[in-house]
Amino acid sequence: MTHAAHPRDVLLGAQAGAVVLPVCDHYSGVEARMRKSLALQAELTAEFGACVFDVTLDCEDGAPVGGEAEHAALVTELALSAPAGARVAVRVHAVDHPAFEADIAHIVGKAGARLCHVMLPKVETVADLDRAAALLDAAGARDLPLHALIESPAAVHRAFDIAAHPRLQSLSFGLMDFVSAHGGAIPSTGMSSQGQFSHPLVLRAKIEIASACHAHGKVPAHGVVTEFKDVATLQAAARRAAHELGFTRMWSIHPDQIRPIVAAFAPAADEVDEAATVIERAAAAAWAPVQVAGRLHDRASYRYYWQVLERAQRTGRRLPEPVHALFT
Repeated sequence: MTHAAHPRDVLLGAQAGAVVLPVCDHYSGVEARMRKSLALQAELTAEFGACVFDVTLDCEDGAPVGGEAEHAALVTELALSAPAGARVAVRVHAVDHPAFEADIAHIVGKAGARLCHVMLPKVETVADLDRAAALLDAAGARDLPLHALIESPAAVHRAFDIAAHPRLQSLSFGLMDFVSAHGGAIPSTGMSSQGQFSHPLVLRAKIEIASACHAHGKVPAHGVVTEFKDVATLQAAARRAAHELGFTRMWSIHPDQIRPIVAAFAPAADEVDEAATVIERAAAAAWAPVQVAGRLHDRASYRYYWQVLERAQRTGRRLPEPVHALFT
């Protein structure tokens, strides 16, 4: 179909959706697994027709104690040798770690042009992001975005201020550190796939992070499910994160988790068809109000249905032919 104006030029004003990222963020820190992750990203990109997950090379938990410099050199080499078009990120050490500045100077200084973002763990304040942003600038990566991992009650309290940082694209929730930061007040079940969706303090933290992100047009990323061999449990957790708590992205820590996460965050086929119908009718009416199946729609609902189509495209879902051209 032909369009006088593209939906991205017309359907403005939503706080959410200002930043668009793949729905899965896959972490690996062991050399063999990092190499396999990059190869798998290329395979699934070809299969889905879109990059459905980022590969984050992990320095924080991946580097052996005392071997931080050697691990940073390995991560740099992997980022530089990644295929053209790959989405590769790096998680550096926390701002209070002795290797933090060296991580950024070495990895970003040499491979910053190949990175899609830098993940900063254990962020407590806006000042932590300011310090990291200044180091990225000093390393010659003035346009490289930051992602932040919130892992304490104090950081959750400051989530809205942290999410407002202009360099920030996404906030993630660090479940296990958050639970342990309570000194035993939250039982270990709060870290399980079931408990993390039922304990009030954990649930509140997730909702605060998701709300903070949507208020500032950033991407809320749900944390890990450690039962990586239990596909049904992972699928249930991913669906709850996406459909109940407002997360639009989720961490993977094992290759077997990637496809279930992508599937959980993708719209269903009937949702895609409905969205395509609404957007096609709206475009034909030059974005004036229209009636579809007895319901009145205007730009407020058009925005929602356009976002459904964008999510479908990012997750490799089939798009009906009339709207497929909007993405080509």
